[in-house]
Amino acid sequence: MEYNVVHNEELSRFETKIEGLISLVDYRKIDDVLVVTHTGVPRELEGKGIAAALTKTLLDYARENGYRVRPVCPYTKAYIQRHPEYVDVVKK
Repeated sequence: MEYNVVHNEELSRFETKIEGLISLVDYRKIDDVLVVTHTGVPRELEGKGIAAALTKTLLDYARENGYRVRPVCPYTKAYIQRHPEYVDVVKK
């Protein structure tokens, strides 16, 4: 399923609103690195691929804009392990 993921730069997060509930991936930008700190999906919306859509959007954004990603968030770490095509954007 596709979700309308928006980059909310003011709050340093990627987010989507579904059924009136906000799901998000938070990050901190340090120079050219996006430190991904948290992925949150309301319990009522879990299991619908929302976290994956948010994370994919963040990783694509990082790649397209020349950023590296430091995944502190366990979900982001696991996503990258399952999708090795994003290993090139990970800050070592």
